[in-house]
Amino acid sequence: MAIMESYDSSVVGSQSATSPIGRVIPPIIFGNLELKLAKNSYDIEAAQKLRYRVFYEEMGANPSPQVKRLRLDHDEFDDGADHLLVTDRRLRNNLSGGGRHPVIGTYRLLQRAHLDPSQSFYTANEFDISKILSFPGKILELGRSCVDINYRNRVTLQLLWQGIAAYVFSHKIDLMFGCASFPGTQPEIHQPALAYLRSQHQAPQIIRPSALPKKYIDMASKHEAIGDEVIKINNLPPLIKGYIRVGGQVGDGAVIDSQFNTTDVCVVVKTESLPTRYRRHYERSFSKSMQLQ
Repeated sequence: MAIMESYDSSVVGSQSATSPIGRVIPPIIFGNLELKLAKNSYDIEAAQKLRYRVFYEEMGANPSPQVKRLRLDHDEFDDGADHLLVTDRRLRNNLSGGGRHPVIGTYRLLQRAHLDPSQSFYTANEFDISKILSFPGKILELGRSCVDINYRNRVTLQLLWQGIAAYVFSHKIDLMFGCASFPGTQPEIHQPALAYLRSQHQAPQIIRPSALPKKYIDMASKHEAIGDEVIKINNLPPLIKGYIRVGGQVGDGAVIDSQFNTTDVCVVVKTESLPTRYRRHYERSFSKSMQLQ
């Protein structure tokens, strides 16, 4: 499923959300769905509720006592970060009657300016990202992405990517990175796909992250033959497949994340590596959006 394909970007709202570090992102409306940046603590809590449902209730992550009590997936990065939200506007009036929450998709966007001096990025808990931190440009960590099970379709993914693209061009981001996951904590199940990523899509040394030594899982296959690349691509999780299709590359080694019940790789995407057709589309879309403000 191609994630970043063009659609009518003329349906852009008239109100804007401002990130904690001052940039304006125009909302994007498509049918009943609207994408925007979180504006306040209520919006962030809505994202955390969705993340809890998806990560803990659906995917079997292991909550801490506080996370379980509050039924919120939260950590120390949330308050300072930007949060993309996709909402279903039909659900906004259902909350008082105990209906589903209108936030049905989210992505957390974290820049250096969001971090306290004592903090590193979330990805640094699993990967050595020193080469990324030394990259001579603006960097953005993508994380905590999830979509409600009833909305996992092309339109929702397009909206999230449209929001990321608008954010990237607004903030002049040069490089994006973050953890992307295979389900479960048995990497051998995913060995063909991991070996394919390592062989065909590994990031160059100058920006290549590496799994921390004590957590390092070799992505190489015992059988070096890669086989049918189409089959390998189709076996990738949709998020990783989407990154690869827009020029994403992976680091060295995978990591088992016992808390979230996943096997993680680190993905790196240079903005200049985005396929020309995508880059031109989103530059054009963002320019039109800003003219409407």
